[in-house]
Amino acid sequence: MSQIRKVRKAVFPVAGLGTRFLPATKAVPKEMLTVVDKPVIQYVVDEALEAGIEHLIFVTGRSKAVIEDYFDIQVELEQTLRARNKTAELTLLESILPLAGSTSFTRQQEPLGLGHAVWCARELVGNEPFALLLPDMIMKGEKGCLKGMVELFEHSGANVIAVEECAPDQAHKYGIVGVGEKIGEGFAITKMVEKPAPGTAPSNFFINGRYILQPEIFPILATQERGAGNEIQLTDAMVKLSASQTFAAYHFRGETYDCGAKDGFILANIAFALAREDIRPSVEGPLKTLVSGLK
Repeated sequence: MSQIRKVRKAVFPVAGLGTRFLPATKAVPKEMLTVVDKPVIQYVVDEALEAGIEHLIFVTGRSKAVIEDYFDIQVELEQTLRARNKTAELTLLESILPLAGSTSFTRQQEPLGLGHAVWCARELVGNEPFALLLPDMIMKGEKGCLKGMVELFEHSGANVIAVEECAPDQAHKYGIVGVGEKIGEGFAITKMVEKPAPGTAPSNFFINGRYILQPEIFPILATQERGAGNEIQLTDAMVKLSASQTFAAYHFRGETYDCGAKDGFILANIAFALAREDIRPSVEGPLKTLVSGLK
């Protein structure tokens, strides 16, 4: 068996328009909306770095330059903080700054779907396995979702997709996988179905927005026809790749918040605020009062 290559690079597709958050996203990319005091994208990047990712690849679109600026030094701000002896704030900014040369940005000129966004990163990824993290999804657990996936990848050498369980009657809303034999903290995937018709899902395990894929996905995406929504679907390409390569599911057992939806974004703010010792005492009581006052 050939040696399993390390997962060094992660792709973040951040070209979406964020129409569900208009009018806010007219001026601010949805990835830069804050959960407590950090942009959504920072939580996802932190998850990648925890998993040992060395190179961050952002697939952007028009009006997303602020994301590139965020992951850079802001000289005027740092000079002002230094002049005012704001050492804690300076330390915070230094802690989130990626290493020089460890971020790359490429454009998705047209909104042709997730599969197309991944294909746009092909030259930056090269011929090696890579992680893909959907930036709307932020996760909270004892162990980072991607870290667990990397461990499963290193154990199995398979393409890895993170999954969670949903109510069976909700399976038609998601990409669903079929369950095979147990592998580490997950299982072999026997089938992948995008939004199966009610009552036809092979399981209640849904794909939650984290992937580790081999580079052989790129030539498939290059010729992939448009699917659901008239877009190039990643799931369709993965189904083709599964004919020649193994796919495994990592069962993530934490909490996932879809910050691309208003309810998920609000719940994420509440959950992460309550997890903060400096914030919880001042918000827990008012939250209980608000909830108890609902009729």
